[in-house]
Amino acid sequence: MTTFKVNRSPFVLLSIWILVLFAHTSLSQNITFLPNAYAHNDYWHKRPLFDALDNGFTYVEADVYLRKGNLVVAHMLPVLQPSRTLDKLYLNPLFHHFKNDSMGITNPPITLMIDIKSEPEKTYRALACLLHRYESLLSYYENGTLYKRAVTVVITGNKPVRTIKSLDCRYVFIDEDLIQMAKEKNPANLFPIASCRYGRLVSQNSEETLSKEEKRNLCRYVQMAHQNGKIVRLWASPENTVVWKELLSCGVDLINTNKLVELKTFLLNRYQDYAKTN
Repeated sequence: MTTFKVNRSPFVLLSIWILVLFAHTSLSQNITFLPNAYAHNDYWHKRPLFDALDNGFTYVEADVYLRKGNLVVAHMLPVLQPSRTLDKLYLNPLFHHFKNDSMGITNPPITLMIDIKSEPEKTYRALACLLHRYESLLSYYENGTLYKRAVTVVITGNKPVRTIKSLDCRYVFIDEDLIQMAKEKNPANLFPIASCRYGRLVSQNSEETLSKEEKRNLCRYVQMAHQNGKIVRLWASPENTVVWKELLSCGVDLINTNKLVELKTFLLNRYQDYAKTN
């Protein structure tokens, strides 16, 4: 039997710490927070943000387009509803969610992944102006020091990497390309997450058990990311428990899903099994 070894990042210990720290919240609100759960296209749900939070997710993703000066949340053009803005669906609700709790003491910190779909530079300028109103809530990096707060904003999609890298003070971070990461040495304080499409590392038809070669290749990239202090996400992965088990066994940190309840159930069972054997 072939054994694949992955050097786990501090993310695994942090995950266990989060589960223990917020156990009292789980008991009072029937919510167990799931550090491995990533709500992909979160705005498709009936209650954007809140459905994810109520199911224990701590990573949520919103796609945005810049239209007439507003950041509108939508997956593609021309399906835009001008009233569904990033501010209305996410930033303002998060502000009230963490009101009087700016350090995330009674609620676990949230990572808001913003997938820029429109022109990156103009969209980022509008985003920076909007985030300025919520600076007291946001993690930031200034003059070589990282300051963690309740909400961390990570940019993906059309990323204005050069502009963001040039800033001495910034309230956003960048989602790094997992494949490109192997060729470059970018700091985790700018690129905390490394992601790529599932099909770039695993066969598009691999909706069940990964082959030995696929697993070895995926484990190699995960290990490199962890050694560089980054956590790993694969997007567009099949939505089933067999694949989720394979990803976690390779050390993938975030499971990308549109099926909130199904993933919650899977992870809770897995956490319980882990607790029984350790």
